[in-house]
Amino acid sequence: MSHGILVCGAGIVGLATALALARQKQRVTVLAPAVAVPAAQPDRYHPRVYALSPASQRFLAHLGIWDALPAARIAAVDAMEIHGDADGSVTLNAWQAAKPHLAWIVEAAEVERVLAQAVRLSGIPWIADRCVGFEHGVVLTENGAQLRTDLAVGADGAGSPLRAAAGLVQRSAPYDAVGLVTHLDAALPHRGTAMQWFHDEGVLALLPLPDTSRGPQVSMVWSAPARRAQAVQALPADAQAEAVRAHLAAVTQGRLGDLRMNIGLHGFPLFLEQAQMVAAGVALAGDAAHRVHPLAGQGLNLGLGDAETLATIVARREPYRGAGDLRVLRRYQRARAEPLLAMRLATDGLHRLFASHAAPAAWLRNAGMRWMDALPLFKRLLIEQASGG
Repeated sequence: MSHGILVCGAGIVGLATALALARQKQRVTVLAPAVAVPAAQPDRYHPRVYALSPASQRFLAHLGIWDALPAARIAAVDAMEIHGDADGSVTLNAWQAAKPHLAWIVEAAEVERVLAQAVRLSGIPWIADRCVGFEHGVVLTENGAQLRTDLAVGADGAGSPLRAAAGLVQRSAPYDAVGLVTHLDAALPHRGTAMQWFHDEGVLALLPLPDTSRGPQVSMVWSAPARRAQAVQALPADAQAEAVRAHLAAVTQGRLGDLRMNIGLHGFPLFLEQAQMVAAGVALAGDAAHRVHPLAGQGLNLGLGDAETLATIVARREPYRGAGDLRVLRRYQRARAEPLLAMRLATDGLHRLFASHAAPAAWLRNAGMRWMDALPLFKRLLIEQASGG
């Protein structure tokens, strides 16, 4: 018996893919360990947050997910400030492109919780096991099961077992940098503004979060050189908090006043990765297929774009073709090629431009930011591109 389409992975991209396929009347099964998301606590926010673009928000709304998320735990982004390492800066506002918001900041755990509930309520079968192999249209599991499938979707993360088992080639380049994340209590309100600074010790982003009983709150993503990040992570808790506080004060120049950690510091290494996305009977989505530098905050948006595109293309295939037909899957690969390449070039290019300490590069990047900030039409195009139209 075939399981139809087997989605390996129960993260946000995997569950969204399964739900989108089911909404397109496709027979789909989830293969992943059971998801158990702890209940949200007042004034405590999950360390992993994402900036959802308008295109991703529309997709989640189409799936019936958006309205099920707790509105009080979502922060709208109405403006962005981007600061260079000298006098260059760019400010983007939602009104410049006639949009209500530029993005929304959501907790990973809350999105996963609602998606898992929706998958179960939709009656999608869920096999609580894990993919460890793939041979001739059969997924082999950790518990020894052999699951025949028309199409296996690898949404099982950056270390994708399905990708490895199917022999799909992956190109990976480390950035020699670590993403340090935490949440911060702020002395001043963020007013729905996301902020980013390019500086000598990486890229610092502060993302608006809902206020707590303590006052304003933001989420920090500091893409730091690996050696600097490791030194900070090795400090005792009190010294670590003070080191982060001092770094924030130096970089932000008091933009939000005093900033203090309200949860622990977490770190993850940064990579630029691109995998062969399809083979006969196999398609990859999300981190299993690609990873980009987090400076644009577009990783999850790319993955949700994969989910939406794959479900649409598979559902619209000719009646005589199976879901895993290579001709069908190549349509998915072609449809995703341009947005993935554009984001890869943009994020990697910006990283390299600001990583250079040469005087011409420093002048170019800051002059370019001043030039962009003076052109409303360019800002509108930039916002349209980032939002998915």
